[in-house]
Amino acid sequence: GASTGGTEAIREVLERLPGVTTPGIVITQHIPASFSGPFAQRMNRCSQLEVSEARDGEQILPGHAYIAPGDQHLMVIRDGARYRCRLSDDVPVNRHRPSVDVLFRSVAQNVGPNALGVILTGMGKDGALGLKDMRDAGAHTIAQDEASCVVWGMPGAAVACGGAVETLSLDDIPAAILRCMA
Repeated sequence: GASTGGTEAIREVLERLPGVTTPGIVITQHIPASFSGPFAQRMNRCSQLEVSEARDGEQILPGHAYIAPGDQHLMVIRDGARYRCRLSDDVPVNRHRPSVDVLFRSVAQNVGPNALGVILTGMGKDGALGLKDMRDAGAHTIAQDEASCVVWGMPGAAVACGGAVETLSLDDIPAAILRCMA
């Protein structure tokens, strides 16, 4: 999850992850609807992962990253042994749609300890309580550190509420993700 400064932070993380061996990734970036599609296309060009805008009901596959469309919440639902994207036009949460809290809470409820949560640079507190929910559900959680953030609001709020197991520089986050995958 990310907001202010997040488009570049997400790029830095995605471009350092391997392709097909990476579990499915779901991303909420605070972004207007007219920019989320082009953002997903740009991330696809700079990553070994297949990056696209999430579609409702789409199965979450290894080697793929799914970006919440602007003006829609992205959630992860369980469908038997599979995970799927669920999109919603529900009311904004923390004044945002898509909201990081909505995504993280769905991951906490449906993926639990099999998930890894990362909150990156961004203004406000969206995602902080959702990351705490993920941690409480047994997931490993990471917040970007203040020194490497454009704005430390969202990660700072996650650290303050006890949502982050680790606080790491942006440069160290991809390696931590790979370590958790191993």
